Amino acid sequence: MNDNALPWFILFLPLAAAAVIALFTQRNKTASAALSIAAVVTSFALSVTLFVKLSGETLPNPETFNLRWLHVGNLYVDFGIKLDQLSLLMLLVVTGVGSAIHIYSYGYMHEDRAVSRYFASLSLFMFSMLGIVLAANFVQMFIFWELVGLSSYLLIGHWYERPSAAEACKKAFLTNRVGDFGFLLGILLVWSTLGSINFATLADTLKANPAALLGAAATTAGLLIFCGCVGKSAQFPLHVWLPDAMEGPTPVSALIHAATMVAAGVYMLCRVFFLFTPDALTVIAWIGGITALLAALMAVQQNDIKRILAYSTLSQLGYMVMAVGLGGPASAMYHLTTHAFFKALLFLGAGSVIHALHHEQDIWKMGGLKAKLPITFWTFLVATLALCGVPPLSGYFSKDEILALALGKNQALFAVAAFVAVLTTFYMFRLVFVAFTGPAKSQARDHAHESPAVMTWPLIFLAVLTVVAGFIGIDERYADVLGKPAFGNHNVAVIFGLSAFLIGLFAAWKLYANALSDPIPAASSRLASLLRNKFYFDELYAKIIACTQEALATAADWFDRWIIAGLAVRGAQGATELTGMALRLLQTGNLQTYAFLFVTGVVVLLYVVLR
Repeated sequence: MNDNALPWFILFLPLAAAAVIALFTQRNKTASAALSIAAVVTSFALSVTLFVKLSGETLPNPETFNLRWLHVGNLYVDFGIKLDQLSLLMLLVVTGVGSAIHIYSYGYMHEDRAVSRYFASLSLFMFSMLGIVLAANFVQMFIFWELVGLSSYLLIGHWYERPSAAEACKKAFLTNRVGDFGFLLGILLVWSTLGSINFATLADTLKANPAALLGAAATTAGLLIFCGCVGKSAQFPLHVWLPDAMEGPTPVSALIHAATMVAAGVYMLCRVFFLFTPDALTVIAWIGGITALLAALMAVQQNDIKRILAYSTLSQLGYMVMAVGLGGPASAMYHLTTHAFFKALLFLGAGSVIHALHHEQDIWKMGGLKAKLPITFWTFLVATLALCGVPPLSGYFSKDEILALALGKNQALFAVAAFVAVLTTFYMFRLVFVAFTGPAKSQARDHAHESPAVMTWPLIFLAVLTVVAGFIGIDERYADVLGKPAFGNHNVAVIFGLSAFLIGLFAAWKLYANALSDPIPAASSRLASLLRNKFYFDELYAKIIACTQEALATAADWFDRWIIAGLAVRGAQGATELTGMALRLLQTGNLQTYAFLFVTGVVVLLYVVLR
């Protein structure tokens, strides 16, 4: 097969699967699942083939094919595919993790009555995400950006009959629209300033004339584009939708929180890194650091196993965004890649626990699951250690890159990142001790058993990737796309990283190794309440929306009642009614009156004409 055709097959196979399932196999669960799984696995195989063929090459002209799609004035929009080392890497991550999640889904969702609809939405999601990865220009990326929002809405709300799921998918969709509005404004500002929306053209323009985007317009455009990342990658202050997305099926949580939807924002920042000014990067770095810290603090007092992992994802995304802001897109992509494997493994492991306990998600109703679920436990532990940055697992290498970068660029953010590393170990081993190794806390454990092979083999596959991914690294092949950031002292970063792990582990062991209830609320109920309620961001936003909506509704009601209905409608009606009443007075039915009015009219007319 021609190398130029491979990306198109990778992109459109999931769409073809979604279309066939939606149109022809809705009533056949097995056929629908097989089609969806076959499509994504084939896309993965083709991605591996493409990566092997091209990974050692320098790709001077990464656009494999461009079709002129739209031409309005001086706006030229092509539909093309951008194939460089960055998109090749992301293709592997998205299709690889997506394949494992698809296969796992067949076991997890086997009894669901809407399996076909689920796999159709899953395939549509994969098509949308691959479209973002391969997009050659801003308009094409924005179209697939919105398709990802739509398909995630369908997946989060898969169990739409549950009020909580229906609310969660609406919250995710609307919150993302806020960020996407800023993203769209940023695209328009870039086009109006540089006259192009094509990534390659923009990069060449800035390379030839670095001053082309200097000044306030450059920073404003960069921050508006960053708004898209704030929404999609759930950065502060639009982070509130991601934990609620847990209302979808667990494989959906893994898909959204691992390598795909939430990673799209970080990938986009790396793709257009050349657009950002130093001022914009400073804001980006601090937003990432604040998000990492807030999410880690929130995770400390969550009791739902999936919500703990959701806040962990928020925190790690903050790490990645912070790395981009510190001038290290290579570090961000490295951590994005390794994080995809171990975070998908953590979510699928949580799904295995939930499946074994008949949909119980409260960790304080678990305990003693290590013996009952050995494969789930050991793979979950591997992923936990990787997340905490323990050598030689993948998370150790990628997190060390970010810590070293922060140490060399911004000591304040380095302190934040190091403290977040302590919290990460603390809340993850709180989960491990309470759910797996600590004493049983309910009778749910008595009937627990290991998940079937169709669910455990993806866990093993992802565990292997979690172990080996760190040794791959982001090398000089990516320098043309991501640049070569200047790192700080790796030895110091390693010392701080390992110290953070040991401190967090000791604190978690001391408090939770044999705990039957959470000791933190007893020690400080106010602090525990603050963390458990996510610093009351949801309540604050609800209050703001209620106040502004109420004020807007009151103003709209006044305008409608007094201006539109009162002045325009009733005023016109009153004038018409008065005119009609006056005319009715003239209609007496008396011939003498009519003759008098006629003569009067003639006299007046003669006076006017002859005057």
